[in-house]
Amino acid sequence: MDSAKRTSREGKEGPRGRRSAGRRAKAAFFTAPADPAQRRYEALRAYFVEGATAHEAAARFGYAPSSVVAMVRDFTPAPRAFFVERRPGPRRAPAKEAARAEVVRLRREGRSVTEIAELLAGTPTPLNRTGVWELLRDEGFERLGPRSPAERSQLRDHPPRTRVLDWPELAVRRRADFAGALLLVPALVELDLPGAVSAAGFPGTREVPALSSLLSLLALKVIGRRRISHVDDVSTDPALATFAGLESLPKSSSLGSYSYRLDRGHDQALLAALARALLAQGQAERLEFDLDFHAIRHYGDDVALEEHYVPRRSQRTESVLTFFAADGETRNLVYANADLRKSDRAGEALRFARHWERATGKLPELLVFDSQLTTGEGLAELDRAGIRFLTLRQRSPKLVEHLAALSDDQWQTIRLDRHGPNNRPRVHEQQVTVRGCGVALRQLAVRGLGRDQPTLLITNDRQRAAKELLLRYRGRAVIEQRLAEAIRSFHLDALSSAVALNVDLDVTLTVWAAAAYDALRRRLRGYESATPDTIWRRFVSTAGWVTLGPEEVVVRLRSRTYSPVMRSARLPEVRVPWWGDRRLRFEFDSSPTPRR
Repeated sequence: MDSAKRTSREGKEGPRGRRSAGRRAKAAFFTAPADPAQRRYEALRAYFVEGATAHEAAARFGYAPSSVVAMVRDFTPAPRAFFVERRPGPRRAPAKEAARAEVVRLRREGRSVTEIAELLAGTPTPLNRTGVWELLRDEGFERLGPRSPAERSQLRDHPPRTRVLDWPELAVRRRADFAGALLLVPALVELDLPGAVSAAGFPGTREVPALSSLLSLLALKVIGRRRISHVDDVSTDPALATFAGLESLPKSSSLGSYSYRLDRGHDQALLAALARALLAQGQAERLEFDLDFHAIRHYGDDVALEEHYVPRRSQRTESVLTFFAADGETRNLVYANADLRKSDRAGEALRFARHWERATGKLPELLVFDSQLTTGEGLAELDRAGIRFLTLRQRSPKLVEHLAALSDDQWQTIRLDRHGPNNRPRVHEQQVTVRGCGVALRQLAVRGLGRDQPTLLITNDRQRAAKELLLRYRGRAVIEQRLAEAIRSFHLDALSSAVALNVDLDVTLTVWAAAAYDALRRRLRGYESATPDTIWRRFVSTAGWVTLGPEEVVVRLRSRTYSPVMRSARLPEVRVPWWGDRRLRFEFDSSPTPRR
């Protein structure tokens, strides 16, 4: 009897139990909704109907508390419209749905939208940054706050060590955001940067050779990174690491420490080697040079820097005084010095001339500069050294009065070979002496250049015609353009340190970077006179793929509007010394732009 009752009871409870299990399985549809709209509905229902707090509803349905608060705010004025799909177009995006799980996983690791999009680029489910953020927003994730470079670097999955490249036995192909930077490698090979670093005696370490350390710093310069600390953002890019012959660029602390191991002698030797290479490559002419000072302002406090006049601020303030020389024919920068004090200013022109003589075996034939670059004593020293110069003379009231008293027949009209107004100025020439210089100099007073008072030029060049000298001085403005280009393209004004010797390395690398860009633009038809920032924007900033092989490196640049210019440039195939003489070769992608 008991057995029968038990059997009867089990028979009744069995179907009921199965029905309960089925209900519980279907209940997950409500308690753990998968559809984003339903998740919002259930979260709001828990908040309004069940009385759950924003934190409780967020914890149950996988939202951030602030996201629940935002949903309550947006739901309150228009409850029905809140759940209506407002975005035009298809309601389903298969590509986004396929990437949803991976996007959520990567965000839970702490990845940013940009990092997630980059990691998805090489997978079967690529997604751009907009698509990534839409998925994250639907899943209830908030935007990440600002993170330091150190925090970002900690999120990388086993970043490569900073050491010399371990070349693979089989070709390895990797996508690189800075593949175009390798366009500058042939120029550095032709300018013999390895020989320059070796001759200058740059120090190295057990893991990173001297050349790779310098190339790492130069890589940041050619891609326009403002400071060494920004290396953490790009240190694992395959193209930049290959550029330096490393598996990964050194950390900012390592590069900063390395720069302080160098002195002015290292930089001078590097610039001397560049001078010889520029002459050999036709990027300099050895004869005439434009000179100028440039003050780089310091924005910090409590620094042991002198005050110099900063034209952009129209004031005297703490700054590092730098000196530059540009070739008068090609207009390329050939020299820089930041190891200067106020007491050194007057003699810097002669020091440059001696540097050029040691580097090339010949003194400059003409130096062109403004009136603030040296003193009368400095002019006398240049004259005694047999160096011709051309400079301005400041107008004193007595000089202005003397010139105003001259009769018209004492002024000679000359015709300048250029279009526009002020091309027929009048010149008065005489011999003068200036304070501190006992040598009689040739003075040209020029009226009719668009100024109220005559322009005064003084020179020890007694052979050239007045017209030629006037045009030559007007050409000096090109060095100011070159410095403006260096500020835009290489962030010359982003002071790298309050220590002048460290800034000296920065300006030296600026001259080398400008020379590399000049060598590249000479190959690009129609861009021979383009500025470095234009070359960067249209060519060097190109992404692509870098294939490391046992015998060569193949750089495949993605298709862009200006790709035909690069194709027609016939970029050379060169053997790169710091790659074990492996060959560098360029290819161009003809497929549509790859998705990031």
